Amino acid sequence: MKTSDYYYELPKELIAQTPLEKRDSSRLLVLDKTSGEVEHKHFYDIINYLNEGDCLILNDSRVLPARIYGIKKETGARVEFLLLTQRSQKVWECLAGPGKKARENTEFVFGDGIMTCKVLEVLENGNRVVEFYCEDNFFATLDKLGEMPLPPYITAKLEDKERYQTVYSKELGSAAAPTAGLHFTEDLLQKIRDKGINIGYVTLHVGLGTFRPVKVDDVTKHKMHSEHYEVPEETAKLIKETKANGGRVISVGTTSCRTLEAVAKEHGEVIACDGWTDIFIYPPYQFKVLDGLITNFHLPESTLIMLVSAFAGYDNIMNAYKIAVEEKYRFFSFGDAMLIV
Repeated sequence: MKTSDYYYELPKELIAQTPLEKRDSSRLLVLDKTSGEVEHKHFYDIINYLNEGDCLILNDSRVLPARIYGIKKETGARVEFLLLTQRSQKVWECLAGPGKKARENTEFVFGDGIMTCKVLEVLENGNRVVEFYCEDNFFATLDKLGEMPLPPYITAKLEDKERYQTVYSKELGSAAAPTAGLHFTEDLLQKIRDKGINIGYVTLHVGLGTFRPVKVDDVTKHKMHSEHYEVPEETAKLIKETKANGGRVISVGTTSCRTLEAVAKEHGEVIACDGWTDIFIYPPYQFKVLDGLITNFHLPESTLIMLVSAFAGYDNIMNAYKIAVEEKYRFFSFGDAMLIV
């Protein structure tokens, strides 16, 4: 298939700029992947589609407030740094802009001097290798200085950083939120457990490559970014027991999905492990683990709409998106959700 096959018209006003006051009050489009039938619900109704003995797999990665602004020591010029990948304790690969002001060996000051940095290297792709210096814990300092690295289609200011975190986020390391999980509240998760539905966790640190557009028309030629994941022993055991007992494994988000499918592809089943994955899922991929998927609405021509098309069927997804636009669902990171079963 061609990248252009995944294009759909989206009015700009349907791109959600801010989160709803109540996380679980977002709308929920329920898609039957066998029949293609669509229902319109609210996210708190999701419990009615989960059965005792099913399990939900959630990504517990936590977003770094990875956007920080430094002042160049020599000139006072303001430069934005976006932390991408941690190379050692205080050395990071970063995006820097404007890049011409962040040449090798230049130094910057942050937040009235509570942190400084030095550009160690300019990479071929334009990214910078930067070493940071601060007296306090680096992540505590970053929490004081940093802003959430919201995707480029969100232009409104986020008043509360925690609204770009899931309520179960724990492992710091993502440059973007696993947004399908933003709809869950502690109360809803407890109701799900009380119904006999088990909850397991994986960690996949979401990279900014998740927003990278597909620039080739032949889908098979696209190269995915690589992301670090971890599957704990208890989650691998839960999935195995769920399958053995006839329950369904339902992934919360494409990040959890990619983690499980990457591990199963490499090992034949989900086992406890960690590593890096650049798995690219598109039709006609045969899923090895997933029975259901909770996800948000994704950008046209993105790798994520290709993934959900592989799971639910291309025609079903494109029709569901057409309906979502007609029904004025809210799209993307702070938007509404879809349940595919």
